[in-house]
Amino acid sequence: MLWGNNYICNRLRLLSNSKFHRDSFKMTIKQTIDARGLSCPLPLLKAKQGLHAIEVGESLEVLATDAGSVRDFHAFIELSAHQMVEFKETDNHYRYVIAKG
Repeated sequence: MLWGNNYICNRLRLLSNSKFHRDSFKMTIKQTIDARGLSCPLPLLKAKQGLHAIEVGESLEVLATDAGSVRDFHAFIELSAHQMVEFKETDNHYRYVIAKG
């Protein structure tokens, strides 16, 4: 399923306004994956490997530069038990913090 930019923007607004991303998970990042410079689908594949290596409730930080990762990560989160704790875009750099579900 393809997600349009409007859907993603609306979803991000809901996440940023919800309390769960601030209160439900401690922001202790267990592992950081630097996927900057990697093209789709490698940032998501590296994230899946990182999630496999941590325990439920722990958080994974992923740094990426591929614009396609925004669509990939949000679609993946919708279909998984994991939670997007934080998403930040700055000058074509993307930061994802995912809590393993």
